[in-house]
Amino acid sequence: MKDAITGNTLKGRKTGTDWDALSHLSEAEIHAGIEDDPDAHATDENFWKDAKVVFPEPKQLVTLRLDADLLAWFKQTKGYQTRINAILRAYMDAKKQEGVKAVR
Repeated sequence: MKDAITGNTLKGRKTGTDWDALSHLSEAEIHAGIEDDPDAHATDENFWKDAKVVFPEPKQLVTLRLDADLLAWFKQTKGYQTRINAILRAYMDAKKQEGVKAVR
C-alpha cells in the first residue's frame, strides 16, 4: 500500500511573476533589466575570498507533547515547525548570552 501524500503542492500557486511576459524578453532586454537593478551587481574574487561552504546540520526527529491550543495556533500558517524551531533557538541563544550552559 502506498503512503498517502500529505501537505500542499505548488501547482496552481501564484508567484507574482509574469512568466509569459518574461519568456518573450530578448537577451538584451534581460541584461538591460539587470543593469538597471540597483540590487544586482557582479561579484569578484575579493567578494568570495572568505567564503566557506556550510552544510546545515540535519534536523533530528523528536516526539514532543504540546498543548493543543498552542499547536493549533502555530499550525494556522505554513512552516509552523520551522517557526517553532526558530523560537526555541532564539530562547537558547538568549540563555547562552546570560551564561546558561546546556545540561546533558
